[in-house]
Amino acid sequence: MTAADWPERALDHVWYPYAQMREMPLPVPVAGVSGCRIELADGRELVDGTSSWWSACHGYRHPAIMEAVHTQLDRLPHVMLGGMTHEPVVRLAERLAEKTPGQLAHTLFTESGSVAVEVALKMARQSWDNRGDTGRDTFIAFSDGYHGDTTGAMGVSDTYRDLRPRFAGLVNEHITVPLPSPESPSELERVLDERGPRIAGVIIEPLVQGAGGMRVHSPEVLARVAELTRGAGTLLIADEIATGFGRTGSLFACQQAEVTPDIMCLSKALTGGTMPMAATLASESVFRAFQGPDETTAFLHGPTFTGNPLAAAAANASLDLFEREPRLNQALGIEEQLRAELTPLVDLEGVRNVRVKGAMGAVELAPGWSPDWMRQRFVAEGVWIRPLGDIVYVTPPLVIGGDDLSRLTAAMGRVIRELFR
Repeated sequence: MTAADWPERALDHVWYPYAQMREMPLPVPVAGVSGCRIELADGRELVDGTSSWWSACHGYRHPAIMEAVHTQLDRLPHVMLGGMTHEPVVRLAERLAEKTPGQLAHTLFTESGSVAVEVALKMARQSWDNRGDTGRDTFIAFSDGYHGDTTGAMGVSDTYRDLRPRFAGLVNEHITVPLPSPESPSELERVLDERGPRIAGVIIEPLVQGAGGMRVHSPEVLARVAELTRGAGTLLIADEIATGFGRTGSLFACQQAEVTPDIMCLSKALTGGTMPMAATLASESVFRAFQGPDETTAFLHGPTFTGNPLAAAAANASLDLFEREPRLNQALGIEEQLRAELTPLVDLEGVRNVRVKGAMGAVELAPGWSPDWMRQRFVAEGVWIRPLGDIVYVTPPLVIGGDDLSRLTAAMGRVIRELFR
């Protein structure tokens, strides 16, 4: 394969995510990344509007993260955590315990957000079993929620409701309810009252439901979910895989509602978008439920690359940047600019709604258009924006400049006008 012909061979052997391979157009060939720009194989540059699925919070190839990974690579690229440990992962776990809300003092590391959710579900279920409360085998999730593509995560993802029958025997069905209002009686309250002794936990994406349509709810709604969950005596699982690390304007979305979950899931921006890593954090109470005389009460889950030193070094460097650079203020500045530049689009034909929260802006459109066509148009406009269903959204790096952010929002307006003219 030569440097010239690889883009034409991109569909020969790679099976791409979320794509009908029979009719998939050639994917956009990327040769490099830097800052908030994506360099294509033909030399063009795109302003990045997605942070590579919310992960590149500091932009690409931030020198502090690159240096940390290079240094770690020279010393210790990987070692198993089965009976061994290393300084980067110990330091990372300590820092996450300090920075996350409440007393989430114990972290199990994995490699992807979906697996972090799998761990959370297993952790919640077994914690009850270990206490002798063996009937808690059901979880409550929320309409339009998404928690991952693995089988356990699919069971608590409303986005998979139409596909679950295909995976009968693999995916357990759980309970889905609408998000409650802050004050009035809700379906969540009714289910907790009726089935409380069977509920192992309630899982929620705090403040922003990502893949379910970039749907935003208030801190008051999140606080109400936490209040009802606590009142029912069950566990609250916060899926901050997408919302963590500044995306909503605070380091973690739960902090805006002063909510302390029992279990929290992290990934995506954990390593600043450099390599796979995920974390499931547990409270002291959950952790203590696994203390026993033998392995029957231990948590038996350990991926080969759990706590990988390279990923841990990247994550530590990313946390350093949050400490010394104004990422949260930058997120709030992005929110202000997105509101100013996207809100007027609500008056366009075909636009149903505009939603902004922190460094996330979404425009919901009337259905019936081709996402492939729209992606191609955005590339022609010099930006990378990947529509999700009927939602055109941006989650740019937190370091994006005002001019580049305006290029993203202006391209959204032009392409939407063209679509519905």
